[in-house]
Amino acid sequence: MNKLDYDRALYYTHRSEWDNLLILMVRTEDQFLSKKIEHFLHAYNFEKDYSIIEKHLYSLLRYIDHANEFAMDELPETLYQLP
Repeated sequence: MNKLDYDRALYYTHRSEWDNLLILMVRTEDQFLSKKIEHFLHAYNFEKDYSIIEKHLYSLLRYIDHANEFAMDELPETLYQLP
């Protein structure tokens, strides 16, 4: 699991950098992330109903949040202990 992919996805989504998000969709090894990005970008480009776009955006953001939380659990304890 590459935590950097989730950080990039969040950053590109926040900055509306759809071209970079598309490149990330192709390059990531996480198939769930790739599919969530695909669904969001498709809705963003082709849907007329904003509620559907919003649904796919929130789905992507929830997955990124979940994956980041899971990735944080995998970090060794020494990385996030206070000195």
